[in-house]
Amino acid sequence: MNLMDSFAIIKIFILTTLSFIIAMAWTPALTHFLFKYKLGKQIRDEKSAPIMSALHKAKSGTPTMGGVLIWVTVLFLALLFFYLGQWTNWEILKNLNFLTRSQTLLPLGALVASAIVGLVDDYLNARKIGPNGGGFRMRHRLLIYTFIAIVGAWWFYFKLDWNFIHVPFLGNFSIGWWYFPLFIFIIVATSFSVNESDGLDGLAGGLLLAAFAAYGAIAFSQGKFDLAAFCGAIDGALLAFLWFNINPARFFMGDTGAMSLGVTLGIVAMLTNSVLLLPIIGFLFAVESISVIIQIISKKIRGKKVFLSTPIHHHLEAKGWPEPKIVMRFWVIAGVAAVVGFVISLIDKGF
Repeated sequence: MNLMDSFAIIKIFILTTLSFIIAMAWTPALTHFLFKYKLGKQIRDEKSAPIMSALHKAKSGTPTMGGVLIWVTVLFLALLFFYLGQWTNWEILKNLNFLTRSQTLLPLGALVASAIVGLVDDYLNARKIGPNGGGFRMRHRLLIYTFIAIVGAWWFYFKLDWNFIHVPFLGNFSIGWWYFPLFIFIIVATSFSVNESDGLDGLAGGLLLAAFAAYGAIAFSQGKFDLAAFCGAIDGALLAFLWFNINPARFFMGDTGAMSLGVTLGIVAMLTNSVLLLPIIGFLFAVESISVIIQIISKKIRGKKVFLSTPIHHHLEAKGWPEPKIVMRFWVIAGVAAVVGFVISLIDKGF
C-alpha cells in the first residue's frame, strides 16, 4: 500500500467519523422540529390496505423526513471542506475536500435535488395534501425522478464522455446512445426499490448502509478516493440515523431519504462502472421490488394475490414474524450480498 492509499484511508475514516458525530449532534434539534410541527407519517387506511393498516396503525403520526439528517449532513461536510480548502492555506483542510467534478459533483447534486423533491412529498403526506391521503401520485413521482435521471444521463454522456458498461470478467462494451435509457432505468428502478424497503424500523437504513459500504470499497479499489469518501460520509450519517430509527423508531426516513439515497446509489454504481453488480449488492432491494411487481401482475391477470401484503417484508410480518427479526435477518442478508458483490469486483480486477 502506497502513501496515497494510506492517506485516502485516513481521509475516509475522518469524514465518516465526522459525518456520524455531526449527524448525532443535530438529531435532537431535528426531532424537536418534527414533533413540534407534527410532521408525522400517515399510514394507509383499512380500505386501501387492510393488512398494512392493521400492522402499522400504532405508528401513525411518527415523524417522517428523518432522511434530512443524512443528506444535509453530507452536503454540509462537502461544502465545508470545499470552501475551507479554498479560503485557507491549511493543507489538511484542502486534502479533506471530496467535492470534485469528475467523481462527486453529480451524485451530490442528484442527492440534494431528489431529496428536496422527496421532502415536498413527505410534507404533503404529513399535511394530508393531495390524493390518496396526501403526497404526489405515483406517476408524478415517476416523471420527476425520470427527469433527474435524464439530467444524470446527459452529464455522463456529454460531460464525462461515458457510453460504456463493464461486464464482469468480459470487459467494457460501448453501447452508444443506449446508455441513456439504461441510465434512466437504473436510477428510477433503484430509487423506487429503495423506497419500497422503507417500511420497517431500521430496514432501509441498514440495507443502504451495506450497499454504500460495498460501493465505497469498490470506488477505493478503483482509485476513486473522493467517491469512496462520499460513500463514507453517507454511511456515517446513516449510522447516526439508524441509532434513532431502530425499533421503536424515533422518526422515519421518508421519501426525502429513501428516494434520494436510491437515486444516489444508482449513480454511484454507474460512476464505478459496476452497475451489473447492483442486483447482487442491492439484492434485497431487487427482491422487494420484484415482490411488488409479482403481486400487481397476479392481481391483474389472476385476480388473486401471491403474497399477503407487499413488499415482501410486510408479507413476512403478516405471517407472524416480529418486526425486529425481519429487519435483523434482512441486515444479515444485505451484509453478505454486499461482501459477495465486492469480492466479485476484486476478482474481476485480478486481485
